[in-house]
Amino acid sequence: MNPMREIRIEKVTLNIGCGEAGEKLEKAVKLLEKLTGRKVVITRTHKRTTFGTARNRPIGCKVTLRGKEAIEFLKKAFDAIDFRLPASCFDRLGNFSFGIKEYIDLPGVKYDPEIGIYGMDVCVTLERRGYRVKRKRLKSKVGKNHLIKPEEAMEFVSKEFGVKVE
Repeated sequence: MNPMREIRIEKVTLNIGCGEAGEKLEKAVKLLEKLTGRKVVITRTHKRTTFGTARNRPIGCKVTLRGKEAIEFLKKAFDAIDFRLPASCFDRLGNFSFGIKEYIDLPGVKYDPEIGIYGMDVCVTLERRGYRVKRKRLKSKVGKNHLIKPEEAMEFVSKEFGVKVE
């Protein structure tokens, strides 16, 4: 197989939306730090929402994992959802997202009464070699044949991680 056609995981992003700042958000930050050992980023509102939240208010937190850390966490996350994903989780560029209802579903994680129960979104970004060119703000474009199709992403996930795509 051509090494340029090989699909790989660029990053895994974990996101917990709290809807408000305060104790709830602090517990979510503590949870993500405990799970990943990485620095957590606070997410903020972009504009006034229909729910009345003002602009630039903290509403959640996220962590980005890359490399071996991302692959290890993804294996645990797939175990939490019994290695099953609906086909609707995949977008047109081959990336996919799924939710974990409770963090205690992850293998090896115990319930912490100080934190409580939180769920999270797991967003996986896939890429091929050569996408770095696209990220540079040059006038070059990545050809249509080099983009990852949803079917290729589904095949990659089922082959690499043993996930059943339904």
